[in-house]
Amino acid sequence: MTTANRPNSAAPQRSDFASDFLWGCATSSYQIEGAGREDGRVESIWDRFAATPGCVKDGSNGLVACDHYHRWPEDFDIAKDMGLNAYRFSIAWPRIYTGEQGRPNQKGLDFYSRLVDGMLERGLQPWATLYHWDLPQSLQDIGGWENRATIDAFVDFADAMSRTLGDRIKHWITHNEPWCTAIIGNYEGWHAPGNTSLKTALQVAHNVLVSHGKATPVIRANVPDAQVGMAVSLHPLRAASSSPEDQAAKERHDGLRYRWFLDPLFGRGYPQATLDLVKDAGPVVEAGDMEAIAVKTDFMGVNYYFPEVVADDPTHAPFRTRVLPTLDGEITAMGWPVAPEGLSELLTRIESDYHPGPMYVTENGSAFDDTVGPDGEVNDVQRRDYLVRHLASLKDAIDNGVPVKGYFAWSLLDNFEWAEGYLKRFGLVHIDYDTQQRRLKNSGKWYRAFLRQE
Repeated sequence: MTTANRPNSAAPQRSDFASDFLWGCATSSYQIEGAGREDGRVESIWDRFAATPGCVKDGSNGLVACDHYHRWPEDFDIAKDMGLNAYRFSIAWPRIYTGEQGRPNQKGLDFYSRLVDGMLERGLQPWATLYHWDLPQSLQDIGGWENRATIDAFVDFADAMSRTLGDRIKHWITHNEPWCTAIIGNYEGWHAPGNTSLKTALQVAHNVLVSHGKATPVIRANVPDAQVGMAVSLHPLRAASSSPEDQAAKERHDGLRYRWFLDPLFGRGYPQATLDLVKDAGPVVEAGDMEAIAVKTDFMGVNYYFPEVVADDPTHAPFRTRVLPTLDGEITAMGWPVAPEGLSELLTRIESDYHPGPMYVTENGSAFDDTVGPDGEVNDVQRRDYLVRHLASLKDAIDNGVPVKGYFAWSLLDNFEWAEGYLKRFGLVHIDYDTQQRRLKNSGKWYRAFLRQE
């Protein structure tokens, strides 16, 4: 790595990691693909949500996004040039099931077949995420994830995709961030579908977990050497103070934010203290559900961005907690604190609590207010330093015995950032949304130099 590309002498080097370590970037279908009305794709909950005034800050949508649907060869050429050896993407469910007699849409299957072939031709190991939040609106119209019919529909979707692509894809992530699907989309209401019911949210969370459990053996039956897991979004938690009230609040928050998803996955059921708090809002659990959820997985995906600081707040029922905003210190354009040590802390806790086997950092990244300079460069020093410091923290976790086998930066491209629209940029590659021109940012150039050991 040249001196110009190394931010400081303490920056990690690729040789600090195992030779078979996976280095990638991650994306998701609705955020980058565009082609919202092409080749049989039907409406998703995010199409409906974005079309609802006030739901997306800049009034935008994902109908064009980064036009990856047409420009993927250029994007994969960039990924190859960066030195990536893995690529995490998601499959748009509305491209596959369009409602016509329940048959998969061949044009959708063909697109992802071309996409995977393009990855393999460039030495990118494909990591497929089946659900990254773009539920077909037709399923939402009958209750969405609150309706157990969506579990069966998801299993059919997983079956179709693993049959079609299983000869080339060995790594499958069933769901990305079930917390966001359930809580942000169905309780807090600022993601699609925009519900604000705790009972709905907890039933959604349960049904999502059940769908993971039921889809996993189907994928394995279609792909005998498949590696199947889930990507969860987690935060190290800090109490707002040393007071007994804030310490207890942190534990209450932990029951939903962390243990509600991980305990069932590892056969421990839902935390009883959390069930006691939510009372009648708890999910309806049918016979065999918990056994299905606890199906053994091959790896755990961990998405890490920042810690959360939790305070006691008796006015916030039912958990009586409040996550405090970050008002000082280094923060990203999202208002999130920059805390690289949290990555090592989180991975170490998961290993200690559950011993899940191989772990992969399936997302980690930062949004900053990027500008293109007169020379055409995007000098995103803050993102570069964020990346460097988080890789150093990752190395610390590995050195301490945590079995992390890969890292996927979020994200390869600037994209449609959900309720933020196009106002926030996470990419290592800058997208000019007017012209669709791609520019490798300086953070991406650092990652390239790191991966190439220049």
